[in-house]
Amino acid sequence: MAFTIAIDGPAAAGKGTISKAVSEHFGFGHLDTGLLYRAVGARMLDGAEPVSAAETLEVVDLERDDLRTVAVAQAASKVAVIAGVRAALVDFQRAFARRAGGAVMDGRDIGTVICPEAEVKLFVTASAEVRARRRFLELTAKGSVLTLDEVLADVRARDERDMTRAEAPLKPADDAILIDTSTLSIDDAVARAIAEVTARLG
Repeated sequence: MAFTIAIDGPAAAGKGTISKAVSEHFGFGHLDTGLLYRAVGARMLDGAEPVSAAETLEVVDLERDDLRTVAVAQAASKVAVIAGVRAALVDFQRAFARRAGGAVMDGRDIGTVICPEAEVKLFVTASAEVRARRRFLELTAKGSVLTLDEVLADVRARDERDMTRAEAPLKPADDAILIDTSTLSIDDAVARAIAEVTARLG
């Protein structure tokens, strides 16, 4: 059975956590498409040309230890606006989306561009302030020396880039279900997502 769940949203809204929980609950495959762009961004920082890096991306590139750093996140956002990079990664994503046994895809343009025919589309969001605090706690726990104001500025800059880019801007699909996690616990957000998917599977 091919059944695609598209989960989009801005950075640190909780879509990754929700996506993993949903995929585990239903036994579907999971692809964090942001990792594809982070991997291309990391290779660009290593000196590779972005489109070439995207065209030759391998699974091992998604397992690098530095993909969650601020520098790579910024690089990912920059390469994501390059049409040639996006085109190189579209086929990979669409093939995964229609894999047998179901797929959960999380990213920024899954429901609008990659899989507009997805059976379920969720758009997970939260206020910039809430997302910045989550990212700040995550980064400082890993030893990063950043202020909350710096992280908030980074979140807002990334939102601006992602929402205003010419190629596949970040926005909810017209038929996406909005889940605002600003005041939700992780368990409540996951439960809401699972309920929406269950309703459509039923």
